[in-house]
Amino acid sequence: MSFAHLWQSAIARNPLCVGIDPAPATLEAWGLEDTPEGLASFGTTMLEQCHMEAWCVKPQVAFFERHGAAGIAVLESVHRIAQDLGMVVITDAKRGDIGSTMDGYADAYLNPSRPLATDALTVSPYLGTDSLNSVFKAAEKYGTGFFALALTSNPSGPQVQHAQNAGTAVAAQVVETVYNFNESVGAPLGGLVVGATIGDAARKLGIDLGAFNGPILSPGYGAQGATVEDLHTVFGRAFDKVFVNVSRGISNSGPQKIKHHIRTISSEIRGDAL
Repeated sequence: MSFAHLWQSAIARNPLCVGIDPAPATLEAWGLEDTPEGLASFGTTMLEQCHMEAWCVKPQVAFFERHGAAGIAVLESVHRIAQDLGMVVITDAKRGDIGSTMDGYADAYLNPSRPLATDALTVSPYLGTDSLNSVFKAAEKYGTGFFALALTSNPSGPQVQHAQNAGTAVAAQVVETVYNFNESVGAPLGGLVVGATIGDAARKLGIDLGAFNGPILSPGYGAQGATVEDLHTVFGRAFDKVFVNVSRGISNSGPQKIKHHIRTISSEIRGDAL
């Protein structure tokens, strides 16, 4: 089943995307060791608690890589379990390179026959938009997806993303490149990462997110300060294409409160609690 169908089905059920972020402080708060075994326990519990509540998860690769080969094996397991439970998996690795190196990253994550196969991968286009070519080829070949960093939630992101190139903001060129890819393959396989904390930056840069033809992954809600009102300000008529990512706001209170936080945050995002 292609990523286009997967994300559209998942977002219609629940726009929340739950981050699987086994940071050392979170493992400690859960009473788990900062070991591959602790990662596995954390990941399995998160997925069990998310099952039938949220339909999208986003494992943060860095926290698995810390533990070498054993940590990567846990990441493979998280991918497999989540997909078996019917969840969309967006692997947050932010890969970005050129030529054969990017071919390798794209093959590692977007080729369904590889051990780390995922539904979609976050990628960085800031070596230039041609750094996405390998991802484009893999996504078209396998029907898998990707999310390109466009307007991120970190304070210094505008240093690069708002910079002008030939009279156009770099972020706008990223958006246009992904839009054109989706048009060329006739399917919404390519997405954007757009922070919920950017205010009206997209509009000021001449970016019409409502006209974008793919999914959007939005960090920044909750712990980073963004509210439901901010989501509507940033995304407007694109709101129904947005996966709202929340990590710490769900996991940091321990395993007993995961379902409660998922339900509460999901209701907030949908507007049930407004």
